[in-house]
Amino acid sequence: MATLLKCYKPLIPPIHRQTFKAKLLSSRANFRFCTLSSINCSNNSLPLTSNRERSTTVNDDNDNLIPMKKKELWLYNTMSRQKELFKPKVAAKVGMYVCGVTAYDLSHIGHARVYVSFDVMYRYLKYLGYEVNYVRNFTDVDDKIIARANELGEDPINLSRRYCEEFHCDMAYLHCLPPSIEPRVSDHIPEIIEMIKQILDNGCAYTIQGDVYFSVDKFPDYGRLSGRKLEDNRAGERVAVDSRKKNPADFALWKSAKEGEPFWDSPWGPGRPGWHIECSAMSATYLGYSFDIHGGGMDLIFPHHENEIAQSCAACHMSNVTYWIHNGFVTIDSEKMSKSLGNFFTIRQVLELYHPLALRLFLMGTHYRSPINYSEIQLESASDRIFYIYQTLHDCENILSQHDEASRKDSIPSGTALCIDKFNDEFLTSMSDDFHTPVTLAAMSEPLKTINDLLHTRKGKKQELRIVSLAALENTIRNVLTLLGLFPGSYTEALQELRDYALKRARLTEDQVLQKIEERNKARKNKQYEESDAIRKYLSDVGIALMDSPGGTTWRPAIPLALQEQLVAAS
Repeated sequence: MATLLKCYKPLIPPIHRQTFKAKLLSSRANFRFCTLSSINCSNNSLPLTSNRERSTTVNDDNDNLIPMKKKELWLYNTMSRQKELFKPKVAAKVGMYVCGVTAYDLSHIGHARVYVSFDVMYRYLKYLGYEVNYVRNFTDVDDKIIARANELGEDPINLSRRYCEEFHCDMAYLHCLPPSIEPRVSDHIPEIIEMIKQILDNGCAYTIQGDVYFSVDKFPDYGRLSGRKLEDNRAGERVAVDSRKKNPADFALWKSAKEGEPFWDSPWGPGRPGWHIECSAMSATYLGYSFDIHGGGMDLIFPHHENEIAQSCAACHMSNVTYWIHNGFVTIDSEKMSKSLGNFFTIRQVLELYHPLALRLFLMGTHYRSPINYSEIQLESASDRIFYIYQTLHDCENILSQHDEASRKDSIPSGTALCIDKFNDEFLTSMSDDFHTPVTLAAMSEPLKTINDLLHTRKGKKQELRIVSLAALENTIRNVLTLLGLFPGSYTEALQELRDYALKRARLTEDQVLQKIEERNKARKNKQYEESDAIRKYLSDVGIALMDSPGGTTWRPAIPLALQEQLVAAS
């Protein structure tokens, strides 16, 4: 059959990446988190590498030459069910398509998991020197959108456009870089119609009263990606129950118009696209029939991606995606996230109580292919960890600000150089092993500890070339944080935001905390130690830790005491 297929030809050339950051600043400045620091995601610097291993250079966004250590990248391919060495179809270029949201409501943390995962991949591919054409679509024509619009008495396209903008703001909160292009279904009806015509011409689809269905019997490899057999398929999984179909598994390429729904003219009459055809048409338009990476959540393996493969190959026998990549599910307290179970959280709901970068760190703390369990304990732990990281780097920055650049020009001490080389090697090794972010984040502990030793211990303060070491370590960690999308722009601002979130979770104001500290000081002065301990425990219970020093008592966010005890019991 393949030799007889004619190839669908994209109608329009790829659209080049547009400046999205400026648009976010101007159009969403009224949103609480859309500040300059929260969307400053450009890679102006990259991780240091050992002098022994520098082999080539790449340009950063400011055209500075950045030393780069080459590392083979291995990806887990859902199609082959194994890790494979990454080899792009075109040298130094990568085409990547990731299925976007169906825009009818605010995005949930499952969406956050998908797009943070692929943002990390996008950033790392760019770091390795690839020119990445990252395409992520919006589904703005769909049954769910129409149903929600009817419920609200709103035009479906306008409703979807509104939620696309909300999605953009969520992505900005989470420091996800804008993709190269974000095509929408409603803007690509001609391409979709042309692809459907080609599938029909190649004998792989049929029409029934204005509807067009793909015939799965015409595609012998159907089920190869998911490992499912045709007889395992169940009607109702976005596969319409229709007795007119030749096979119950046949899926809609075009749906005839129903009263009150948006529609477009087509050779089969007025109607709108089916769900799956949109991604095949838009990926072909912007990346061609054959490209490198197609990604999304595991829930898309079947039927969406399985159907994409079938219809794309039916339109063009040259259609081929080298690597199919899927991220794992999100569970809520070990239960499947579901609206019906009442454990469904939008990104915006989570960000009411937790910093966006704490949520991003939490999502990166589990390998992208593994299931991740969302819970209060995990969010508190991520928040506590990111506060520690920023506090350490803030303290380091304060010390460095007291010394001029000339004091940092000496050679890095051998011990510090070894620490940096080890960290960079662990970073490159773990990220090149199918983007293993948990290992990278764990590897950050040693250089952070070294910084704290240099800042606070008697031995560290006396170390020769201490300022040189601090500068090199802070620069190294900052560069990796930037590449991972975790650099806040300002440590000071981020720390204050994290404190504000902690106060909100504790249902206290800073003045109330300071009043408690004053009451505790008086109790200690009067040797009322039981009362002073009770105040400390009260604050500890709600996630406020007190720190005593010769200069006085200060506070910082902490994991609430009851949750700390749960963590200890679980470890």
